[in-house]
Amino acid sequence: MEFKKLDLAPENKGIKGFIKSTQFKRSLIAILIGAVAGFGYYFFSDAHQFDNVVMKEALQPIFTGAFLGFFITNSPCALNQC
Repeated sequence: MEFKKLDLAPENKGIKGFIKSTQFKRSLIAILIGAVAGFGYYFFSDAHQFDNVVMKEALQPIFTGAFLGFFITNSPCALNQC
């Protein structure tokens, strides 16, 4: 039996390849949607008064929404690994 040698070159896409990937774009869009949803939750809930918006108080729901958007797109089940 004869076997041919299989030459595999490592794929080194670098940072440009990572930014152009569809997974990065999908994650970025989900993070932005989650952050906007978190701000919407803060703004329309009774957590603040309607005359002013204090950004220090709004950061926790914004970051929570952004994290949930990141987690939804990068969870093992979202990547077909569950």
